[in-house]
Amino acid sequence: MTLDLPLDANQITLRDGIARYLADHDQPDWTALAGDLGLMSIGIPESAGGFGGGATERALTAAALGPTLAASDWLPHVLAADLLARAAPDHAVLPALALGEQRIMLVDAANHAGLSGDPLSGAATLVAGAAAADWALVLDDHAVRLVRLGGAGAAITPRPMLDGTVLGDIAFAAPPTETVAGGNAAAALAALGRDALIAGRCAEACGLMRRMLDDTVAFLGQRQQFGQPIARFQVLRHRVADMQMTLLKAAALTEVAVQSENADPAARRHATSAAAIEVIDAVRAVGEGAVQMHGAMGLTGELTLGRFYKRGLAIGAELGPARRHFSAL
Repeated sequence: MTLDLPLDANQITLRDGIARYLADHDQPDWTALAGDLGLMSIGIPESAGGFGGGATERALTAAALGPTLAASDWLPHVLAADLLARAAPDHAVLPALALGEQRIMLVDAANHAGLSGDPLSGAATLVAGAAAADWALVLDDHAVRLVRLGGAGAAITPRPMLDGTVLGDIAFAAPPTETVAGGNAAAALAALGRDALIAGRCAEACGLMRRMLDDTVAFLGQRQQFGQPIARFQVLRHRVADMQMTLLKAAALTEVAVQSENADPAARRHATSAAAIEVIDAVRAVGEGAVQMHGAMGLTGELTLGRFYKRGLAIGAELGPARRHFSAL
């Protein structure tokens, strides 16, 4: 188990259903996740055709989808849809988002220097989910706005990344927008979105680390040296134990961050920053250990491990510098 969260019957059904599906479909595309599992509806209220749910459901799904790389685009979609539903529960676009027929992603103006002035007259680079999105939810402490992407008003340039995901650069040119929250409500929604994205990415990283650790343990049991499996070598057993403890610490702090979504904003920020600090170090330590114990083949295209490791490093970079999170503690 990647995350040890308190679950109700519906959440257990969701977790187990995703696990069964991924056992037979290790690289599901957007259509499969939407049509077969209905995962795009998480966070959208049932009145708008969604599944409901919130932070726990996002974390369970992000951890499960981590090794598939699908969480890169999935997480900003469901989080943006959740935030839109909080601001405008009856918005006309929510049913299409719940079905996955249209896609939405997040742009946080605070994280893009190119949006430091008017967020809708600048550029945002390397945005997760942007390459195939139809809508953007632009977070700003003064206003949260829904923007239709494509065309001259908001042009997108896809950016394939080394970890196998595809991000996007967005050039805004005063596109038509709809303000869904303003004033204090916008600031609160933007802060919630930032913290929820961090918690979700930490959950995704925990899923990746669990897979890298499991693959390494399996490899050590198969690889023979001096007439015996190298899993019997004490130094490697100690290294695996260290990786396991590193993962457990990161997962524990991620669980606290996930469960803090409805807490006081200061407590929520403290929890998510603590999780981010641990995950930034953990995903590198676990990934490097896994690659090293696989030998040179650990980074070749023959194994999925190299892709997992690169994705883990990308998540660490997305979480931002640890010094920024230390300031919230």
